[in-house]
Amino acid sequence: MADTEKDILRGGQFLVKETKCEDVFTPEDFSEEQKMMKDAVMEFNEREIIAHRARFEAKDYALTEEVMRKAGELGFLGVAVPEEYAGLGMGFVSTLLTCDYISSGTGSFSTAFGAHTGIGTMPITLYGTEEQKKKYVPKLATGEWFGAYCLTEPGAGSDANSGKTTATLSEDGKSYKINGQKMWISNAGFCSLMIVFARIENDKNITGFIVEYNPENSNGITLGEEEHKLGIRASSTRQVFFSETVVPVENMLAGRGEGFKIAMNALNVGRIKLAGACLDSQRRILTTAVTYANERKQFNTAISEFGAIKVKLAEMATSAYAGESATYRAAKNIEDRINMRVAGGNTHQEAELKGVEEYAIECSILKVAVSEDVQNCADEGIQIFGGMGFSEETPMEAAWRDARIARIYEGTNEINRMLSVGMLVKKAMKGHVDLLGPAQKVQEELMGIPSFETPDYSELFSEEKQMIQKLKKTFLMVAGGAVQKYGPQLEDHQQLLIAAADILIEIYMAESAILRTEKNVKRFGEKEQSAQIAMAKLYLYHAVDIVEEKGKESIISFAEGDEQRMMLMGLKRFTKYANYPDIVDLRNEIAEKVKAEGKYSF
Repeated sequence: MADTEKDILRGGQFLVKETKCEDVFTPEDFSEEQKMMKDAVMEFNEREIIAHRARFEAKDYALTEEVMRKAGELGFLGVAVPEEYAGLGMGFVSTLLTCDYISSGTGSFSTAFGAHTGIGTMPITLYGTEEQKKKYVPKLATGEWFGAYCLTEPGAGSDANSGKTTATLSEDGKSYKINGQKMWISNAGFCSLMIVFARIENDKNITGFIVEYNPENSNGITLGEEEHKLGIRASSTRQVFFSETVVPVENMLAGRGEGFKIAMNALNVGRIKLAGACLDSQRRILTTAVTYANERKQFNTAISEFGAIKVKLAEMATSAYAGESATYRAAKNIEDRINMRVAGGNTHQEAELKGVEEYAIECSILKVAVSEDVQNCADEGIQIFGGMGFSEETPMEAAWRDARIARIYEGTNEINRMLSVGMLVKKAMKGHVDLLGPAQKVQEELMGIPSFETPDYSELFSEEKQMIQKLKKTFLMVAGGAVQKYGPQLEDHQQLLIAAADILIEIYMAESAILRTEKNVKRFGEKEQSAQIAMAKLYLYHAVDIVEEKGKESIISFAEGDEQRMMLMGLKRFTKYANYPDIVDLRNEIAEKVKAEGKYSF
């Protein structure tokens, strides 16, 4: 069925509408073209990045720039750029796939690549005039020029719209003069173009500008020294100072005061791409860990035989699998929405903007979940290596250091947690997602007499899918109760928002893993997918625990008396399995598969 005819779920609707497994996209659905792209990117990663890992760790900034140029020559910097601007014009899934498989060699290159292709190039592609796109995008898509993104300031981090950098119109009205300071600017040391955000007069919102940079003619731009960072050591990160920097009026990006909108939408795309950039890192960390665990012997036994190590291998594989499932599910939703809008007459520019904006909730969910999973994965990788994991001689300590930044950039995980719930509530207020109706039904169910019948759970995933529905009811009960009590003031209760976000995140991730596995069981059979079935069940088991904990924390914090007792009883009902899975068995099955294959093989 054509994308235009499909009833594509809107962003956030996963919570209140059933998704059939046939309607989710999975990594097993890659087209031949996408498989070829994946192979090409993996080969590039091995040859140009992983082979030189030691040089990246030694802060070889020139190497990062050199490898970026090579990526440009091969077209990897222009995957998402339309063909008329010297790009490959590939779809959103292919863009994400490239980001996924090019990012695991080192966080230094991953950061340079993400900053350039995402927040360096994309704002011009999506918001630029035709003249701006023709002038700048081909140079960025081919790697002739590199881009940087100047938003953060010493006093403006999470509160991005509070920047003090100013843009003053010249007397002749032909240019602006920019004055101010930016910090944590990725690619600053080798960029030729900066997307700079500044405030005109006393405007409420900041404005975006395209600023060319040439060290030989600095135009009032000076760079601070390279920052000394915990990780991403060969990623150029500097402060940028603007002193009477002249920018032609035609280099304003979008309209006056539209910079905050540009920044927020750029971050939406950046968030799902960041999730993608963490995926292959998890696969590689697991593969490196299991290779070592199979070789390392203690007490005359390979340590991979020990139950304590099997737990780690199984949990690492499970989080990577769930992350893959959810990230590619959302990427295809975005691609379908873009295609639908193009078919409806939107320009590519409008379609991509609206397509990504539609799934801003999912983008925030993924950013949080996958960035935290890759950190946990690297932490367990160090533990499996023991003392050697703490040494620079093995890749684990660098992987751990590089992973740490992912929870901070593209909006901290705390901000993204609050955003995901806040955006969902706003969508409900606008009528884009019907939360009120389902929330009222949950209230009625709580008041009614529960059924004590045990359903027939003989079909694969029948109980797990029922559990997902119950977890959704938990979210509606908790979030609905909080909205009822606090109304618009809910955003002032950050701890409740964060707890609700954790419930939302677990629902999306667990459901994605189950739907992917169900789809593939129908294609490849239960036997071939037995480890994947185990991972989907194991992820859900942990999700239920988290939902129960966060639900209880919320209920006892905003409800009291009979309402509190009723909601706690509802929570108990909504998080209770009829048949608990055997967690040790599930982990053993997953670990045995990983051990036998000697790698992440799903």
